[in-house]
Amino acid sequence: MAVEPLSQKEIEDRLAELPGWLLEGDLLARSYRLGSHFAAAAMVVHIAAVQDALDHHSDLTLGYHTVSLTVNTHSVGGAVTELDFDLARRVEELAPTHGAS
Repeated sequence: MAVEPLSQKEIEDRLAELPGWLLEGDLLARSYRLGSHFAAAAMVVHIAAVQDALDHHSDLTLGYHTVSLTVNTHSVGGAVTELDFDLARRVEELAPTHGAS
């Protein structure tokens, strides 16, 4: 099945199910603040593994105690698709609940 861009309504509906995720222009975005730099680095490794498993990759930034992601689907002109939300849901599953911001 071909990947299709989501409508603004579809994006809004899916964002309502993912607290902390935002639409910034044409990108889904989320930042996490963790308890230590080591915890943030470990989260980056886990996200990288998920991205490889999905064969869908975000821009992923490691900061001091923080991890930030932005993602859209390049193969459909940089639009937001279900692939982006699949990745976002998987990241939420592995994110520590006490460290999200």
